[in-house]
Amino acid sequence: MFTNKTILITGGTGSFGNAVLERFLNTDIAEIRIFSRDEKKQDDMRHLYKNDKIKYYIGDVRDYRSIRDALSGVDFVFSAAALKQVPSCEFFPMEAVKTNVVGTDNVLTACINTGVKKVICLSTDKAAYPINAMGTSKAMMEKVFVAKSRTVAEDKTLICGTRYGNVLCSRGSVVPLFVEQIKSEKPLTVTEPSMTRFIMTLEEAVDLVLYAYEHARTGDILVQKAPASTIGDLAQAVKEIFGADNEIKTIGIRHGEKMYETLLTNEECAHAIDLGNFYRVPADNRDLNYDKYFTDGNGTRTKLTEFNSSNTELLTVEQIKHKLLTLKYIQDELKAWENR
Repeated sequence: MFTNKTILITGGTGSFGNAVLERFLNTDIAEIRIFSRDEKKQDDMRHLYKNDKIKYYIGDVRDYRSIRDALSGVDFVFSAAALKQVPSCEFFPMEAVKTNVVGTDNVLTACINTGVKKVICLSTDKAAYPINAMGTSKAMMEKVFVAKSRTVAEDKTLICGTRYGNVLCSRGSVVPLFVEQIKSEKPLTVTEPSMTRFIMTLEEAVDLVLYAYEHARTGDILVQKAPASTIGDLAQAVKEIFGADNEIKTIGIRHGEKMYETLLTNEECAHAIDLGNFYRVPADNRDLNYDKYFTDGNGTRTKLTEFNSSNTELLTVEQIKHKLLTLKYIQDELKAWENR
């Protein structure tokens, strides 16, 4: 797929960047550039992988020049840099704007100016009907890349995005918290047991991005039809995997949380395309001369309905356990737990 090509991952020291490295490092790819502002994490990766195909670039997507200078000779970009912790963004919303919105615009401008062939921006279910600063900044990020896609020919720089839900065992996610609570013999804290969330593995997140790489048109948002689980069942599954008897304690819904998340909004259903395992949301490519839409309206609409974590496939505890047990993090933690 990337034979003799060079890819760059912004925010490349995160969970997604590591998953891409593990997928492609031993293929015939020419080079993978890790772009981030965290020199400690870059040094950790350097010692972990010890591979000359990986090149490390210290920089910040907030600084246009630093990302532009890292793109010379790059064929494809995965734009994963983001502030994604809901509480952090809630208390410092302008910092979320600087990274998630302005930073993405910097990346896209630099990609266009340096001739990058394709850019894929990673978004989240929290961008659909956003109620917190993190989701709002990601919703604006989507608007930015769709708008930017109209400014450049598809055969010069194709710009698209993906939207997916919670990634199991990614940095800052709830499963590692449950594991630490089990190890510390503390109650497993859940906000509301009946709350539902989409769940997918890092491998599936990479698969979605690669699907977008192969199939997306410029301006598209690609959405995967992911299953979901209740938070209560997820905690129970972790307990059963570790053979633990910790209490599951309900602490109440936190600020900025929903009972369920949405991957495809009802409004997007008006023109979204069902691709089987995925939805394609094409860009609205009307220009500013759209008076006819004020007077005549748009009579065409698909028969799709909103896709959210309450109307998708809901996994059982056994199915959640099976999914968790495929993850290296869980395998390693379980081995250490059994050998304690």
